[in-house]
Amino acid sequence: MYAAVLRTPYALRTFGAALLGRLSYGTVALSLMLAVTAATGSYAVAGAVMALYGAASVLLSPLRALFIDRYGPRRALPPMALSYAALLALFAVVAWRPGASGPLLVALALPTGALTPPLGPTMRTVWGRMLADDRRLLQRAYSLDGVAEELLLVCGPLLVGVLVLWAPAAFGVALSAGLVAVGTLVFVASPAVAGVTATPRPTGRRRAGRGKVARRLRQPVVVTLGVGVALGAADLLVLAFAEERGSGGAAAWILAALSAGSAVGGLVNGAVDWRAPARTRLAVLAAGLAAALGGAALAPGLGALAVAAACVGLFVAPALTTAYLIADESVDAGFRTQAGAWVNTSLNAGCSAGTAGIGLLVGHVPLPLCFAAAAVAPLLVALPFKAPAAIEQRGPGRSPVAHAPVPGERQSSSPSSWPSSSDA
Repeated sequence: MYAAVLRTPYALRTFGAALLGRLSYGTVALSLMLAVTAATGSYAVAGAVMALYGAASVLLSPLRALFIDRYGPRRALPPMALSYAALLALFAVVAWRPGASGPLLVALALPTGALTPPLGPTMRTVWGRMLADDRRLLQRAYSLDGVAEELLLVCGPLLVGVLVLWAPAAFGVALSAGLVAVGTLVFVASPAVAGVTATPRPTGRRRAGRGKVARRLRQPVVVTLGVGVALGAADLLVLAFAEERGSGGAAAWILAALSAGSAVGGLVNGAVDWRAPARTRLAVLAAGLAAALGGAALAPGLGALAVAAACVGLFVAPALTTAYLIADESVDAGFRTQAGAWVNTSLNAGCSAGTAGIGLLVGHVPLPLCFAAAAVAPLLVALPFKAPAAIEQRGPGRSPVAHAPVPGERQSSSPSSWPSSSDA
C-alpha cells in the first residue's frame, strides 16, 4: 500500500529530505515567540514579530511558488532557503541574550517570513512528476505526506519544549535555520527534483486560459478556506471549553486527539480506491467536518469533547488531500506549485479568520452556540459547487484535465500540489 509509494525510485530519499526541512516549520513559530519574549520581556513585541512573520509567510506563498514554477526548484529553492536560514540565524544571534532590541527583531520578522521556502508545495510537485501515471498511487502519496506533516506539527513544538529546558529559546530558532538549510540542499540534490524543470513565462494565448484555471481552482480554494475557518475557531473553542471547566491544560490533549483523528483519516483516505469523483468527495468531507464540529456543541465534558475533536480530525486530512488532488488536476505544469500554494494560503487565511472571528463571540455567546457557528463555514462552502464535467468524468488513469492543458499552455507530465498550514 504505502510501501509502494516509498519504493518509487528516489522517493524515500527525496521525501525524507523534504520532511527534514519541513520540521523547521514545526519548530520555528514557538521558538520565535519564546525567544522574543525572553529577549525583550514584552509580549507586545512578540505579538508584532509573529504577526509580521506570519502575514509575510502566508500572503507571499503564491509568489514564492511562482518562482519555483518559473525557474525550477533547483534554481529557485536554494537561494530562498539559504537566505531564510541566514535571517533566522541572525534573529537567533540578536535574541540570544536578554536586552535585545525589540525594533530590530520586529524589522527582521518581515523579510524572514517573506523568504520562507515552499518545501511542501514543491514536494507535491515532485510527487506528481514521479507518480504522474498512477493517480491512485499519487493519492496515497499525498495522504502519506499529509499524515507526516501532521506528525511534524505535533513533534516540532515538543522538540522545542525539550530544548528550552537546557538551552536559550533562541537555540530553537538557530535549529530551525539549520533544519531548513540542510533539508533543502539535500532535497534539491535528489535526481527526482532534477526532473522538475522551469516553465517559460506565460505570454499571449497562455494568459487567455487562466480564467478557466481560476474557475477550476475555485472549489478547492474556497472549500479549504471554510475548513481553515473551522479549524482556527476550533483551536480557540477547545481552549475556552477547557478553561471553563478549570482544566486549561487539557486543551493540548484535546487538540492532540484532533491531530490523531486527522492522521487516521488521512491514512484511511489514502488506502481506499474511491469511486466518487474528487470534487464530490471534497464537498462531502467538508459537510462531514461541519457535522462533527457541530456535534461538539453537545459535548458534556472534556472526555466527550476529545472524542468529538477526534471525529472532526477524521475529515481534516482527507479534505486537504482531496483539495490538493483537485488542484493538481485543474492546472497544467506551469502553474502546479502555485496551485498547491493557493490552497495552502487559503487554509492559513481561513485559520486566522476563524480564530479572530470566534474570538469576538467567546465570552458573549454560550460555547455550544460558538461551536455551531464555527460549523457553518465548512457547510456553506461545501454546498454551492458543481464539478465541471471535464473533471468529473475521469477514467482509471490520469485526469483528462491533466492531459488537456489550458489553451496555449505548454503540455507537461510534471504535476504538483499541496501544503498545509506549515508549508509556507
